[in-house]
Parts: sequence; structure tokens; C-alpha cells
Amino acid sequence: MNRPSVAQIAIIALTALCMTACAQQSTYRDLGTSLSNWQNVYNDGEAKIVGDEIHLISTKNWFYLSKDRFGDFELEAEVLMPDVEEYSNSGFIFRAQVGEKENGRYAYGYQAEVDPSDRKWSGGLYDQGTERKWLHPIHPERSKPDEHFRQNLSGEWDETKSNAYQHLEWNHYKVRAVGSEIKIWVNGVLTTNVIDTTRSEGHIGIQHHGSKAFVASGDRTNTVRFRNIQVKAL
Repeated sequence: MNRPSVAQIAIIALTALCMTACAQQSTYRDLGTSLSNWQNVYNDGEAKIVGDEIHLISTKNWFYLSKDRFGDFELEAEVLMPDVEEYSNSGFIFRAQVGEKENGRYAYGYQAEVDPSDRKWSGGLYDQGTERKWLHPIHPERSKPDEHFRQNLSGEWDETKSNAYQHLEWNHYKVRAVGSEIKIWVNGVLTTNVIDTTRSEGHIGIQHHGSKAFVASGDRTNTVRFRNIQVKAL
């Protein structure tokens, strides 16, 4: 029997390596089953596991960050906003960095918006913690895109995008960042597709915008709930 040549052995080894890499690439990792996957870099905020959900409460705008960092990735998760009269807002921060201020550390980076206000910009792209702020859609007073914001491929913000989010229901978000292209889906509707070169990797995080009722009385009704937080490195 003929023995395989060195070239044939190399091909077999490379094929096995490729199959392993492809299998790893197509595997989602569940971040929502344990708080050990997360870190709090702020001097505020509380997170707890309730069943198969992560519940967040905070007195101030707060991002709960993954311990791991991701470059190209695909994130899928569900979020349920509370039924409250006070202002309530959330989002998914990604490719996030940790900065320092006089009063402590904070997160900044891209954010897939969860916006139950009358503005209806859920699924929009916000640059959290920077002067650029709204990247899509463009806000007449709160948008300062720079040379890193190259192109908007998602068209104008229209009625379909505005109505993708369903308040007081579980909403499914999908974020895909590959190279400089960023895509956001809300309940299957592509709301954002832009080219931006500001950041290529960083943490993933979930947000609570802060509760005045919690500050005043410890009222926990303004709790943001997340479940099925799955991330896949690409």
C-alpha cells in the first residue's frame, strides 16, 4: 500500500483545521445563562438572573458589558421593556471600549437602539459616549458623523423601520458587524445598514438608561429584561 506523500498529509491536516474553524464559526455562544460572562465597570447598576432572563435596574445610564471582546460577530437577543410612565430606554452596545472619567469608568461604542418613545427609532445606530451620537437615522441637532462614517446603505428612516419594534412585547434584535459594515435587524426588519470605520472590535453590552423612581423609592417596575443572548464570532 502506498504511503501518503507529505503534500497529501498537509492537505488532510489543513482540511481538518478548516472543518474545525468552520464549525467554531457557526456556533453561537449563550451569554445570558450566567452573570459570570459579564462585568460591571460602573459605580452603578444591578443585574440578576431570573429564570432564563437577565434583569437590569439602574439609577443612571448604564451598560453591562461582556468580559470577552469581539471583532466580527453576529449577535441575536430579545429584549422586553417595562410598562412605566417615566422615561425608559435601552439598547445593545457593541465594539465597546472602556474609558475613564473623574467619577469612574464608562463604556462608549456603537449602540443598536431600543427606543419606545414617540420618535420610534428602535433599530437605529447611536455612537454612545462620543460627540458623533446618532449615525442612523440622522438627527438634525444630535448627529455629528465624521470621516469614519462612510456610507448609509439602509435608505431613509421610514414607516416600516419605525414600526418594527413592538412595545411591551419581546423584541428580537440581530446585530451583524463584519469589517466596517454594520447591520441591525428588529423583528426581522433590516433597520440599519451602514459603513463605518471607527472601531473594529470591543465588548458587547446591554443597557438600562436609569430610573428616577428607583432613586426615589426603590421602585423596581422600570426593569429591562433580556433573554436568549447569543453571540457568534465570525
